[in-house]
Amino acid sequence: MPSVAVVIPTWNRAGLLTEVLGDLGRQTYPIKRVIVVDNGSTDDSAAVAASAGAEVIALGANAGFAAAVNRGIREAADTEWVAVLNNDVSPRPDWLEKLMAQVGDHNWFATGKLLDASARGRIDGSFDLLCRGGCAWRCGHGRPDSELWNQPRSIQLAPFTAAVFRADLFRRVGLLDEEFESYLEDVDFGLRCAELGLSGLYVPEAIAYHAGSATLGRWHRDTVRKMARNQLLLVAKHYPPDWVKRYGWCVLVAQILWGFVALRHGAFPGYLAGKIEGLRGFRAARWRAARGKHSANFPAIVQFSEIIERGEQEIRELQSLTGFDLFWRLYFALT
Repeated sequence: MPSVAVVIPTWNRAGLLTEVLGDLGRQTYPIKRVIVVDNGSTDDSAAVAASAGAEVIALGANAGFAAAVNRGIREAADTEWVAVLNNDVSPRPDWLEKLMAQVGDHNWFATGKLLDASARGRIDGSFDLLCRGGCAWRCGHGRPDSELWNQPRSIQLAPFTAAVFRADLFRRVGLLDEEFESYLEDVDFGLRCAELGLSGLYVPEAIAYHAGSATLGRWHRDTVRKMARNQLLLVAKHYPPDWVKRYGWCVLVAQILWGFVALRHGAFPGYLAGKIEGLRGFRAARWRAARGKHSANFPAIVQFSEIIERGEQEIRELQSLTGFDLFWRLYFALT
């Protein structure tokens, strides 16, 4: 039976941490280690984790989700698999067992079905897809749970909200890019996996409940700033040299439409700050990515254009089956 360590990055919200640690104690699959990486919490999160028997790594300051997860992954080097859980996720007792039963010898990661913790008949998310415009969709978000989301399938982008990863994957692909801090760092990681031809599974019977951006809130200014910046970092890191000619219009349309979404939620200042930050760091991020891809450690075997165009097609198909969000309706109409 493969060994599993669970890594939980956390920043405040000790009550949420208590719940997820209790849920892990009821898992039907044995867990070798539970590692809580405390991102400088000002409440008693570290003490709560220690009293529950978890190993605690105190970073002393909020270094971001990516840095906390990376620290936990390094600590879990003695296990075959690493599960990453947000502190606002509540997995069912058989969540880990269901995932581990399906991964087999050929899959590098797996994620299950996330249901909205406040409305358990509604999908919070499943797997991610990225469009040509640089915006990702957490597939199924906000939709009623239905048979459509009960179909297992191969995936390329697994949310780090609640997923398991083969430990060797991080040695092959690298860790999360800490420049992203939080948000879309998992999409970046998934793209790197996809370019190497490494895929995973969506296992719908592995169910967990997600509160969703419980620490800051989905449309908090800082949340929106990071998402707006990181959308541009995805373009900088992964898009081909002729991306302006091939995808420039799609990127422009998607980024403007996402700005209107932020405006509707009262978060336009965060969106604007993020885009300015992303543009300022765009050239440097692109240079660093190009240097890494040209090294011997990055033998990409799948073209990025194939990944992104297939992803956009799947977004269109799933949106068509479940009803178009306004953002996607306008995006597809304009592109």
